[in-house]
Amino acid sequence: MTPRDLELLKLRPEIPSAKVSDNMRSDEQFQNRTLRPIVKLQNDLLIEVFRNYIQKHKNAFHNFSIEKKIQFIENAIQRDIKFRNSLKGIIIGQFTIEEYLLYIANSSALNKRMMNIVKERILSNIQLLEDQLAHH
Repeated sequence: MTPRDLELLKLRPEIPSAKVSDNMRSDEQFQNRTLRPIVKLQNDLLIEVFRNYIQKHKNAFHNFSIEKKIQFIENAIQRDIKFRNSLKGIIIGQFTIEEYLLYIANSSALNKRMMNIVKERILSNIQLLEDQLAHH
């Protein structure tokens, strides 16, 4: 492993609930071993990136009902290709070389998992997006 890879691995938070076992499918192992810790590590950045996305869309998000907010988040992540690619870059940039090689071998299934985890993370921080309105 390169020094970069070792440093990246050291940065990642432990997630006790993200279990990895031999009887799991390889994409599920990758999700729990790599994606979940990286998304958790990048949480604050992902929230800030989404906050910027809201501003670029005229802050309409803040006036939406909770259902519309959830829909807005899902649409941003699923349908806005530029935004989605930006989110992917934030995650992929934290991969070790070995992880990247695993990722490119199965990128479409792993992208789906990655975006679902990011979406859940943003949804779980929906209150934070509101609370921060007063501070920005």
